[in-house]
Amino acid sequence: MTPSLFLFYAASALTLGGGMGVVATRNVVYAALSLLASLMGVAGIYLVLFAEFLALVQVLIYGGAIVIVVLFALMLTRLRELGGPMEHRQWPLALVGALGLFAVLAAAIARTGVPQGLERMGPPVAKVGASLFSQWAVPFEAASVLLLVALIGAIVLARPGGRD
Repeated sequence: MTPSLFLFYAASALTLGGGMGVVATRNVVYAALSLLASLMGVAGIYLVLFAEFLALVQVLIYGGAIVIVVLFALMLTRLRELGGPMEHRQWPLALVGALGLFAVLAAAIARTGVPQGLERMGPPVAKVGASLFSQWAVPFEAASVLLLVALIGAIVLARPGGRD
């Protein structure tokens, strides 16, 4: 077993485990953290495929921004006020559908060959980073200030007595 194949299997296990954690847990905060683990596994798969830029975008955009937005939404909804059951009676049907989809995808993966000798395509990460921090430095900093203000506003609104 080559090291790249081992890393691929490890990243795939992290992705699948995180995905199963998202759908299996009843706590939405744990589901968000499982989503983060799954997205980091996808970033690992991108690294194995020599797509460093996609891995970086996966970590920054999906792993960072999207999961933080989900956690902000959880903080702002005040789940204690909702009440009522959060389970549906159709979960056996959903389980059958998920297992059927898994079987179809597993059969498709088993019949697909593994490509050999992948070559790097696209610009190197260093060139993209140099462009981001030289030509696009001002929009990058403006976006970071905007996100910081949104973070402070969400914390102020989510604390007890924040709406006073």
